[in-house]
Amino acid sequence: MLKEGDLAPDITLQTDSGEEFRLSSLKGKRVVLYFYPRANTPGCTVEACEFRDDIRKFAGKGAAVVGISPDKPAAQAKFKEKFALPFPLLADEQKAAAHAYGVWKEKTMYGKKVMGIERSTFVIGPDGKIEKIYGKVKAKGHAGEVLSAL
Repeated sequence: MLKEGDLAPDITLQTDSGEEFRLSSLKGKRVVLYFYPRANTPGCTVEACEFRDDIRKFAGKGAAVVGISPDKPAAQAKFKEKFALPFPLLADEQKAAAHAYGVWKEKTMYGKKVMGIERSTFVIGPDGKIEKIYGKVKAKGHAGEVLSAL
């Protein structure tokens, strides 16, 4: 289980545009890495749009925003285009990043136990260490909460 102060696992995934993205390429910048269950669902849309609406404020604090879900790159691309999201969305189809960050968990949905992404956000410092972890995130208002903490 990761904790604040740990070195953030370096991940390499495909972006919404099919390019390779490596987290370590952002070393020297603060990164807001947020995991969401599924593109184009109500909660995930609210969360993504809030990050979008505050993107200039995040940039003003020297922070890059990156979203990750188990969706395919094509689904990420549609989600990004539909809501004009100005940050990369990563396709974690094999759930490698979800496992590395400990966010692939058992959840209860409609009374059934299922495995899925626990909505979570990691603020990673310029040195590559985790500064803040938000687990079991409520989508509405979360971007503002992260922004205030920066």
